[in-house]
Amino acid sequence: MRDILIGLDAGTSVIKSIAFDTTGRQIAAAALPNHYETLPGGGAEQDLARTWSDAAATLRQLADKVPDLANRTVAIAVTGQGDGTWLIDGKGEPVAKGWLWLDARAAAVVEEIRARPEDRLRFERTGTGLAACQQGSQFVFMKRNMPAMLAKAATAFHCKDWLYFKLTGERATDPSEGTFTFGDFHTRDYCDDVLDVLGVADLRHLLPPIVDGTRHSTGLSQAAADATGMLAGTPVVLGYVDVVCTALGAGLLDRKRKPGCSIIGSTGMHMRLAETPDDVQLNQAATGYTMAMPAPGVFAQMQSNMAATLNIDWVLGLASGILASQGITRSNGEMIALVDAWIAASQPASLLYQPYVSEAGERGPFVDANARAGFVGISSRHGYADLVRAVFEGLAFAARDCYAAMGPLPREVRLTGGAARSSALRKILGAAVGADIRTSEREEAGAAGAAMIAAVCVGQYPSMDDCVGEWVTPLLGEAEPSDRSLAAIYEKMTPSYMLAHEALRPVWRSMAASKAN
Repeated sequence: MRDILIGLDAGTSVIKSIAFDTTGRQIAAAALPNHYETLPGGGAEQDLARTWSDAAATLRQLADKVPDLANRTVAIAVTGQGDGTWLIDGKGEPVAKGWLWLDARAAAVVEEIRARPEDRLRFERTGTGLAACQQGSQFVFMKRNMPAMLAKAATAFHCKDWLYFKLTGERATDPSEGTFTFGDFHTRDYCDDVLDVLGVADLRHLLPPIVDGTRHSTGLSQAAADATGMLAGTPVVLGYVDVVCTALGAGLLDRKRKPGCSIIGSTGMHMRLAETPDDVQLNQAATGYTMAMPAPGVFAQMQSNMAATLNIDWVLGLASGILASQGITRSNGEMIALVDAWIAASQPASLLYQPYVSEAGERGPFVDANARAGFVGISSRHGYADLVRAVFEGLAFAARDCYAAMGPLPREVRLTGGAARSSALRKILGAAVGADIRTSEREEAGAAGAAMIAAVCVGQYPSMDDCVGEWVTPLLGEAEPSDRSLAAIYEKMTPSYMLAHEALRPVWRSMAASKAN
């Protein structure tokens, strides 16, 4: 009896395979840490062969946990981290290591292209602001600096596309990544105008066909079956990019409530639902993403702050580093357990924190590769607890900043990602946005979203809305109301937060210039 759907999610931190029953209940999970390296000059790369071997290993490990998994699997769906450039040659072998969304080498390219008047045309077609993490800007950098590498390439993938290729032998990408990078969101297809504005029309041959996983699948190859322990011929579905799958699994596709959806992971993604192309609201700053959803005519409009939990890791790492210097070891989990007490012992909005700790700067709601984190308003009375609270508040202000760039603030936010477990973060974010917060019992929203695409593809549901009704809605928890008194404090501080990052941009630029000389 075939009664299991598998979602394979290759994220920035972890690669995981999750088994679900056909009603969306999670059965078992297998995961391995992901591996990538950072390079001088802002590079961030990942080995393609290792990524595939790790992904295959998670499927084998899943089979150890689920009896007769191979014979019971209806379909396998794959999703993964977005943006970046993963090049392979005509024989299917990697040309180089994969460039990740964390890669900042194309920062100067982005500034140059965004300064041109014609970039507005590219933005109106894609609905997406140009950033250093994207394949388009990385193509331009490679053309200028690594032409020999590009000359060897036959296809340019993203992470999930590479894994789909290894599972099936088919070269393809999905409608979300294909169109927000090089396409027109109205048509969900590639657009020559976009390639021309970027100056990469000569690389059009590297772009794989766009396939919609709700309607298209390919059988698992024999080589992949041997590597994974699954059955050759099992339907494999190319899911949409991980943020879309996560939004789907977390509850963004709710046409009645129209909630916001925030993913607080390594990066912060903040989304609103656009039910038609005409509902997409493009801002004057030409920032954000417009990503096709796995439902006809529906889009997730997004603003993304580059670093979210990376800021929490940094501030907690300061304390654990000091303790370690004294021979005292504290795990990350032990440090996180202390956060609620630190926040309770501090005053709200007593100082500001700009959460731009990523080496790649910021991409939403403004784009500035030079942006860097910092505290504003520190005095001698502030202690470590105040710094911790300010970091959490900085993430919440960044979320509000992102939502405000897409239209009216949502009345409810569906929150997911590792940091959603923090009651302190939920309370602070809800107050900063002025929205009720609702989380899901779903632990693995991204893998679930991919599996939902497969469930529709194989005909288990007539539409994605029907699938949401069984896979998502029953798992949503009760709404946590926004704290009105705290919200009033944050409302007064919001203009200062926005003024701070506007005023600091010349400082960041000057600092970057001094380091370059």
